[in-house]
Amino acid sequence: MIFGVLKDIKEGEYRVICTPTEVASIISAGHRVLVQKDCGKAAGFPNEAYEKAGAEVVESAEEIFARCDMVAKVKEFEESEYDLIRENQIILGCIHPAGNREEVDAILKSKCIAFTAEDSHRYGSPNCEAAGKQGALFGLESMLTINGGKGKYVGGFAGAPGMNVLILGGGLVGQGALSVLYALGANVTVMDINVGVLRTLSDRYNGKINTMFCTKEAIASVLPQTDMVINAVKWPKHRKDFLIDKEMLKLMEPGSVLVDISNDNPGAIESSYETHHDNPRYVVNGVVHYCVSNIPGAVAHSTSIAYAAVMLPTILSILNDGVVEACVKDGYIRRSLTAYKGYLTHEETSGIQNRPWIPPEVILGIKDRELDYAPPATTTRSTNYYVLE
Repeated sequence: MIFGVLKDIKEGEYRVICTPTEVASIISAGHRVLVQKDCGKAAGFPNEAYEKAGAEVVESAEEIFARCDMVAKVKEFEESEYDLIRENQIILGCIHPAGNREEVDAILKSKCIAFTAEDSHRYGSPNCEAAGKQGALFGLESMLTINGGKGKYVGGFAGAPGMNVLILGGGLVGQGALSVLYALGANVTVMDINVGVLRTLSDRYNGKINTMFCTKEAIASVLPQTDMVINAVKWPKHRKDFLIDKEMLKLMEPGSVLVDISNDNPGAIESSYETHHDNPRYVVNGVVHYCVSNIPGAVAHSTSIAYAAVMLPTILSILNDGVVEACVKDGYIRRSLTAYKGYLTHEETSGIQNRPWIPPEVILGIKDRELDYAPPATTTRSTNYYVLE
């Protein structure tokens, strides 16, 4: 196959889906690779490095889409790319389909084969770790007096106490934030709905962090003493309520900070909306909000290396085995199949957008084969199936 690496064009996005190392592996597997000019430049991977790895550097996204059997990027496909997607072409990216109706419209219209990368990770995405760690650092930056924060130092000084930080969610993102903040001396409380996760984290940190079961009422009880909140909860998109509403922000001192790493739309934080690296903060009810949606893009070199390495097996499986066999062998690839030749195959998107869908194993004709198991990617269920004749 001919595989294409696109330059990401989302505002503030500097990562690349494949570094020259992964390109060399794909070529070694017998495929051709085209890369868009400067796709890795901002992340520290010049065109010459891709050429040395054996790739052909081309000028435009138009050429990538026109010549490649499969194209990939880090983030969503943008409006300027919709008409470039070809029928039967395989596309891969963090599509976030349930929250992007227009993008799904374009994908279905094109009759391409689309995979959403965020659902393909068996062991979690390195972008989650990066978002948690770097998000914690951006939160500390937001706490600075010069950025509108109350001006508390994370670990305190002699005679001056450090910060009290509340982390919502004990998954990969929350754990990343915790590792940074704990190391810097913050007094950290982690909330989660899984007591097993809380017990594991408490043991890992020798009982030197606080843990609480996560409810709206529990959050409200600690907000008056909290200097910074980090939201690392993946909020189900069908939920219409919030963990923190705007009125609850008044419980916090002016100049406190809220970092919404999850940045779902809609999400767990009522006052949250997407911002970008060039203007990342705003204030609601006295609380400084940091709500950049692609935090890992700020550390593009490290995140590109980690993410590309994780994505390589998925890319090679699709290229080497084809879509059907890749979905048989790997349940996580199968559950990430978002659209297949004009049919929606993503259950969460069906449930959230009220669209008909068809399970991947049905549309691919593999439901009676022995399939690798993967749990559903989200808790959203849908019985709104296509009526096929």
